[in-house]
Amino acid sequence: MIPNTILKPLEWTGRQGTRAVASLVIIGIALPSIGAALKPFVSEAVFILLCIAFLRTDISAIKTHIRYPTLIIVATTWTSVAIPFLFGFGCRAFGLSERAPELFLGLMLQGVASPMMAAPALAALMGLDTTLVLITLIASTALIPFTAPLFAHLFIGPTLSVSPAMLAIKLVAIIAGAAIVGFCLRRFFGMRTIERHKYRIDGINIFVLFVFVAAIMEGVGSRVLITPMIFVVFASIAFVVFFVILFLTILLFRSSGWKKALALGFMVSQRNMGLMLAATSGALPELTWFYFAVSQFPIYLSPYLLQPLTRRVLGAEKMRLDIDIQ
Repeated sequence: MIPNTILKPLEWTGRQGTRAVASLVIIGIALPSIGAALKPFVSEAVFILLCIAFLRTDISAIKTHIRYPTLIIVATTWTSVAIPFLFGFGCRAFGLSERAPELFLGLMLQGVASPMMAAPALAALMGLDTTLVLITLIASTALIPFTAPLFAHLFIGPTLSVSPAMLAIKLVAIIAGAAIVGFCLRRFFGMRTIERHKYRIDGINIFVLFVFVAAIMEGVGSRVLITPMIFVVFASIAFVVFFVILFLTILLFRSSGWKKALALGFMVSQRNMGLMLAATSGALPELTWFYFAVSQFPIYLSPYLLQPLTRRVLGAEKMRLDIDIQ
């Protein structure tokens, strides 16, 4: 039996939802010593987050979407193939591979990454279509061992410290291992038990996510003080990239309904850079690490930033359904 002194804080943290997620960035910057201590455990934290995501996968809900796979196929192709091409050609158009190779590496790893495993949980907190997000997420994550090395070879080349073949092997090991652990735990506990302890699992998710965020935010505070202009440039790029992907995706899928389009836009704009860090064992240049850290700001603040848009879309969707019923 786990004592209540542990379970209650977990449940309380899980109930904070997006507030707790957003606060991780602030805590990570404010406590760099904790980030330094947790930095060696980034790969393990990413693996546990993946395990939790697979643990919560509802196979029956996925089967419903599989019956009508067109939207899933198009969304998976968009996030796994089209987005990396857009990043690659966009970076080449601005000459970043020569002008700013470390920023170029960070952007390309962001582009080739699959969406974040936390996206379904965050989408649920926003009232979006979590099943659509989840099945597209699983499909794109299954492709990442093949697409990431391909695009790494095409656009990054020798700039990446790990070979495309080794990147593929590591990604397969991380994703397959997490899937096995997650599905075995789901089978052992059962979906009813998992749903009953939803907030406690959310709390575990947030605490594990803190390991990743604290580690990646470790040197942000001091770096901002030393090179404030680099921070401003990186932050501007991170927010522009986030919102360009978000609105491009919404516009592309608007014919499927604004609620689904917003859910897909939210998912595609949240790239799983933690997975790429784990796959490269964190062996990245300092400025690439810094860009990864700064790019977390729009990701973890987006549930708050998108609340007005989400309320408007969900309100319009509810109004349309009421009219259809009448």
